[in-house]
Parts: sequence; C-alpha cells; structure tokens
Amino acid sequence: MAALLARAAATAAAFRAGLPDRPVPAADPQRSAAAFDRPLPQAPTPPAQVLDELVAAAEDGLMATPGPRYFGFVVGGALASATAAEMLAAGWDQCAFNTALSPAASAAERAAGRWLLELLGLPATASVGFVTGGQAANTVGLAAARHHVLAEAGWDVERDGLAGAPRVRVVAGVERHATIDRSLRLLGLGSAALQPVAADGNGAIDVRDLQRVLAAAAPGPTVVCLQAGNVNTGACDDLRTAIGLAHDHGAWVHVDGAFGLWAAADPARAHLVAGVELADSWACDGHKWLNLPYDSGFAICSRPGVHVAALSYTASYLTGSGSADPAPADLTPESSRRARGFAAWAGLRELGAGGVAALVARCCALAVRFAGGLAAGGARIANDVVLNQVLVRFGDDGEAGDARTDRVLEAVQRDGTCWMGGTTWRGRRYMRIAVSNATTTEADVDRSVAAVLRAARAC
Repeated sequence: MAALLARAAATAAAFRAGLPDRPVPAADPQRSAAAFDRPLPQAPTPPAQVLDELVAAAEDGLMATPGPRYFGFVVGGALASATAAEMLAAGWDQCAFNTALSPAASAAERAAGRWLLELLGLPATASVGFVTGGQAANTVGLAAARHHVLAEAGWDVERDGLAGAPRVRVVAGVERHATIDRSLRLLGLGSAALQPVAADGNGAIDVRDLQRVLAAAAPGPTVVCLQAGNVNTGACDDLRTAIGLAHDHGAWVHVDGAFGLWAAADPARAHLVAGVELADSWACDGHKWLNLPYDSGFAICSRPGVHVAALSYTASYLTGSGSADPAPADLTPESSRRARGFAAWAGLRELGAGGVAALVARCCALAVRFAGGLAAGGARIANDVVLNQVLVRFGDDGEAGDARTDRVLEAVQRDGTCWMGGTTWRGRRYMRIAVSNATTTEADVDRSVAAVLRAARAC
C-alpha cells in the first residue's frame, strides 16, 4: 500500500508541476472513451498494474483545469496543503456522518466552519454543512427555507409533504443561476413557483422591481433568492436593501454566493456584499475561489434548528445521532460521505485570512488586466468588471458578431494557450473569462490576451 500510494502521489505531483507549460486545449472525448472501454477482466489484476493502466487511459483526457491559464466556468485550482489533505482523507477513509464514526472528521468540519463564518462575515452562530458544491448548497438552503416558511404558515412539510400545503412563492432575479431552478424542482416546489425580478445593466437584481413584485402578491409563504456574483458578469445584488425589503414582507432570504460571497474576505471589495450577514441562508463553493479540491461546497444557515429540521433523520442503530449538538449529517443531504473538512481546514490554515483576501484581490486585478488588454486589442468588454468575470465580444451587435465571437472562441480552445468558455447573455454570444486560480500570474494573463487577439485576427 505504501509503495502504491507513493507512486500515485508522485504521478499526481508530476501532473501538477507540468501545468504551467501544459497545453490547455479541449480533450478528445472519443479517445478517452476508447482508452477506458475494455472488457471486464475475469481474474484479479495486481493493484500496481491497475494504477499504470489508469494513468495511461486517463492521460489524453485530462484537462488542465487546475492550471494557471484555465479560465472556463469558475474553476479554481487546488492549494498544495488542501491537495495533500485530500490524499490523506482518501487514505484515512473516514466516513463523516457523525462524531461516533470519525471524531477527527467532525472536528475538522466544525473548526473549518467557524473559520468560514469569520472570513465571510456571517453570524458566528450559523450552522455550516459541508456539501458537494453550489447546487447542493442551494438545495439545502432552499430546503431550510421551505421548512421555515411553511412552519410559519402552520404546515409541517417534513411530515405531510407538499400536497395540500400553502403555495410557496419564490422570488428571484431573471439572471439567477440555473441551480436555483433545479433546486426548486428537486424540492417539489416547482419552477412555476418562481416570480422573476428584472436585472440592472450589469446583471444585479433591480431592487425597485423587487419591491414591486413583493408588494403585488398576497401575503403568504415567500422565499427571496439573491445573488453574490452573477454567473456572467460577477455583479452582486444590493443585498442590504433587498434583504430589508424581503424581510419587511416576511420572506426568507437565501443568497447564492457560489463564488461572489468570497468578496467579503477582501476588505477592498467587502462593500459589494454589504448586508449579506442579514440573510437567512447562504450557498458558497470551496472548489471555486478558495481553491480547494473537488468536491467542496458550504450550505450555511442562520437558524441551526431550522437547518437540522429540514435535513436530519434518526434511526435506532445510528450510534451518536440525535444529540443536541448537530452532527455533520444533520446539515447535509448525504449520509455516507467522505471527510471534506480535512481539505477545507488545511486550505484555510495555509492561506489564513490575509491570504484569502490577497487571493481574491489578485484575481480581481487580473480580470481587470484581462479586460484592458483585450479592449486595447479591439475586443469589446460587455460588463463592468467588478469581480473576476469578464465578458468579451468580437464584431458587431448582431448575428455576425455572434458568429465571429464563437469562431474566435473555438480557435482559442484549439490553440491550447488558454481555455475560455462561451455564454449567451441577453440574447448575444460572448467569450466568458473567469479568473479564479491561485497560481495565475500577470504573465499568464498577458500570454492569454495575446493568444485571444491572435485568434481574433485570424477570424
């Protein structure tokens, strides 16, 4: 086992060390499928041989997502200590259901949770569930919201379900993340429960329209979803004003802060999420801007009792469950799961509060550098670059510009210097750049700008 894990670690370390020079093109899925698609062996295979075969099969299909010039989606790398902690977590093989199963796993999550609340400026009494990512965190937050608003209306949704329950309306911006809609489907509230609110010019919620929507409906169970970090533009809602309006109408407020919530950790950008601590639940990712390994997300609730009521369960054989102090499993939708807290604790310990602030500030500065370099080369920047997101367009405002932007995007992805994704925002096509990696440098940005402009000239 020691020799096998040492070989695995060395292989992983070599991959990570080569990322600054590794091309970043889209991998060929057909080659990967062919490499892995082989008959199930009838006899056992030695573990060392299995490892070698796995490395050989995976090599051509590995994307350089942890590298410094991957700007697609909102993807961070993984800090050195967090990566090592994740390898230890796999080796220790702990189940993080509750303290009886692993005192260390529970303690790591509690400690890391306290640090997260401090960094994000959220109430110290809030509960933190360690989930897979933003989708799960939004689902948990909205499950807590569903429980609370229906309990306030005299309905026990955990006991009686939704059939016959008062209708829950969900108010959210038109530019909300799609995971909100899926969470509503998963929770049985349905996408038809959504009442959309207009957005301003940069994608943040229009608080005047929010006031109109809230005032127009009859009183009843209401959940308001706000956003810290628009998925396309990085814009943050006016949280203080919007939360005040929502609470005036008796609504539960959930904040989707998958990456934008980290602005709170940077004193120079904390104003973008001012008032966030007044909300009732929050969703945040660790594998985005905090640069933790996959999968890592945080479901945070201002009312731990509501959080537990919406998620927990008990059984006679579950030793250690049902205590007054919530167990990790009381705060997540999973039972058997890995110990995510080790990597989170290690990453936060490595960076410290100052390191997290510097990471956020550096990525934002690099996004501004990206926008400036591309604009100087003739590209059009569509958004106010307030965080780490840049929307870029090539050509006119019509279909010809859409087509050219897509051609440039495809050329950049083939080139391999860097990788960006595309998006449709307000009916038009854009290149979407997200700067989230702790290892990205100014030189990486300048090299990527040159590659994009070279592709634009060729197109």
